[in-house]
Amino acid sequence: MKTSRTVSLLLSATLAIAGAAHADAGHHHADSGAAVGQPGLMVDVTRTVKIDMGDNMRFTPANIHVKQGETVRFLVSNSGKLKHEMVIGSAAQLAEHAALMRKMPEMEHDDPNQVTVEPGRNDELVWQFDHAGTVDFACLEPGHYEAGMVGKIIADPAKAAAN
Repeated sequence: MKTSRTVSLLLSATLAIAGAAHADAGHHHADSGAAVGQPGLMVDVTRTVKIDMGDNMRFTPANIHVKQGETVRFLVSNSGKLKHEMVIGSAAQLAEHAALMRKMPEMEHDDPNQVTVEPGRNDELVWQFDHAGTVDFACLEPGHYEAGMVGKIIADPAKAAAN
């Protein structure tokens, strides 16, 4: 278990460094989680979005619109009988992490961009969308990502105060 946690921490560090490198280079790709947002604080939450995860290998809703600058609390419910998770990241990061999960299915996570939810339970994830763009999310439990358990969050440019 200690090895799994170490691998997870190394992967998280690698993703953070990659995101920082993109930001330092002045590149903000639409599929980069680091370019769209970061972990948020509960005191900054402007709204709550409920997401259900089921054994049909789908998120409901699978497409979510937020405003640039908004901090969202995702209330994530597992209505299934299998363990599920919601992980926010770029499509490339999620695919790489899903492959790693297939090799080490016992890996445990403790990262601010993801939440693992046992059957019949709820948990929450708070995310700040400080840039406009699109970020992906997925369940990376072995086989779930491959079965299509994915979604997108679209951060729309902030509207003028008069709107």
